[in-house]
Amino acid sequence: MLAPTIGHYVLARDDGQPLDFIPGQFIQIHFDYADGTPARRSYSLATIHDHAMGPGEAVEIAVSHVPGGAATALFEGLALGDRINASGPYGRFCLMPGDHNRRYLLIGTGTGVTPYRSMLPVLAQQMAERGTEVVVLSGARTPGELLYAEDFRAFADAHPRFRYVPCLSRELPAAGSPQAHPDVRHGYVQQQLAEFAPDPATDIAYLCGNPDMVDACFEALKGYGLPVPQIRREKYVSNK
Repeated sequence: MLAPTIGHYVLARDDGQPLDFIPGQFIQIHFDYADGTPARRSYSLATIHDHAMGPGEAVEIAVSHVPGGAATALFEGLALGDRINASGPYGRFCLMPGDHNRRYLLIGTGTGVTPYRSMLPVLAQQMAERGTEVVVLSGARTPGELLYAEDFRAFADAHPRFRYVPCLSRELPAAGSPQAHPDVRHGYVQQQLAEFAPDPATDIAYLCGNPDMVDACFEALKGYGLPVPQIRREKYVSNK
């Protein structure tokens, strides 16, 4: 469990082949409701893999556990070695090879930071090759609900052009705790945008997670002058 209501799952293709995907894409899990009606749920790939070395074997996803949810029951009932049906990868919420921006603003809430985790090797390459700067604004209510915080913090420590900024709306880390850091902010992610002065001449923004957050940040970024093609969005909705 990454957080009280979010689990991390590692899957592999049962034919032994790797899954070739672009960081930011998602897979769909297929299952049936109790009445036999087919259903599917989408999950962004969280896998950190150096794609320059070819496709990887691991398929990692973060799953929100929704009380009474059919997909939640499916995942909670899985044991090591069990099989589930999936398709993909799908989606275009990816870093584009033709981008020439100087900075990425990667904004997410809850499991919305999952695609940014998979983008880390690509971002490292871009920072090395063209000096790109990256800011990840990760929103949660409490420190215990931040996803993959250790991965993002370790990456920030190793890459001076990368900043990881947890934005906590209810509870800040206790002084002296491992989560306490000068880059931690109190409030919602959209309330922190002014500090980073979004600039249409330099920035491309990615928004992923809660639909209300995505809409609020989208309007705020347009207010800073970012044209719509420089604001890339993916909304997450929890389904039962």
